[in-house]
Amino acid sequence: MNIVILDGYTINPGDLDWAALEKLGNLTVYDRTKPEEVLSRSENADILLTNKTKITGEVIGSLPGLKYIGEMATGFDNVDVKTAAERNIPVCNVPGYSTLSVAQLTFAFILELVYKTGKRSDTVHEGAWVNSKDFSYGFKGLFELSGKTIAIIGLGQIGMAVARIAEAFGMNVIASVRNPSNYEQRNIQFLNREDCFQQADFVSLHCPLTEDTRQMVNGTMLGLMKPTAYLINTARGALVNEKDLSEALNNGKIAGAALDVLSVEPPLADNPLLTAKNCIITPHIGWATKEARERVLSDSVKNIEAFLSGNLRNVVNQVR
Repeated sequence: MNIVILDGYTINPGDLDWAALEKLGNLTVYDRTKPEEVLSRSENADILLTNKTKITGEVIGSLPGLKYIGEMATGFDNVDVKTAAERNIPVCNVPGYSTLSVAQLTFAFILELVYKTGKRSDTVHEGAWVNSKDFSYGFKGLFELSGKTIAIIGLGQIGMAVARIAEAFGMNVIASVRNPSNYEQRNIQFLNREDCFQQADFVSLHCPLTEDTRQMVNGTMLGLMKPTAYLINTARGALVNEKDLSEALNNGKIAGAALDVLSVEPPLADNPLLTAKNCIITPHIGWATKEARERVLSDSVKNIEAFLSGNLRNVVNQVR
């Protein structure tokens, strides 16, 4: 059984071990694969694994020996699952591996927005404390999270983890979901999307990218937010109209934003958010703790083992 990983460096930059996969077949790992290299590198694969490298319908149709596609992530929009299903090739993903990590980053963002620890530390290193007339300085903008309202847009595993942390801080939790009747959480108030944006001190996005949610954060929705409110996006960059958000930040319509995702990654040099005021951007690291990457690898192995034994787990397309 030939196993090919198209972009192994993302999951394993050198701190994990491929041994469990090597036990399942002849393993070939490419750190990165350009679009024009996908077909040639996949032509002998029985099992093809990817994290972000696109596996198109054209590629799938050109690989008669391909039997299985493993998505080493939760999102699988980089794989043509429809064509795979037509070829009876299962596509299996790894759900839930980054829940704790992304929730952790969400609150790293929230606390940074409140305390601006990086900027305040810079002022100390630049001599401001040495030259201060008082034992302490820089109180402007500090506030407690207790009693503040966080709106969680999308209440899946990550959204629920964020809600639990928010409650521990004493925050009020409101949420917008498609079917509120499916939830039994007593401490969460379910509102429509517009009311969430209007009432929140923090709006945190944790919903999937669909036609309904694409660029849902636009000028209209940002206009509903308080001028003291903050936007956080650790989900998908395309949930946000980046031009509208940059204008809202630069014009002081909202207090700030913290983003781990952008619509194009790596971003284009002219992305307006790169120069927007009060905008924290990290390079899509929410999922990438060592523990989360270990879960990706472990669950990818379990998915393949299940496939080889005639049982599918975490399959995302309809195969016969």
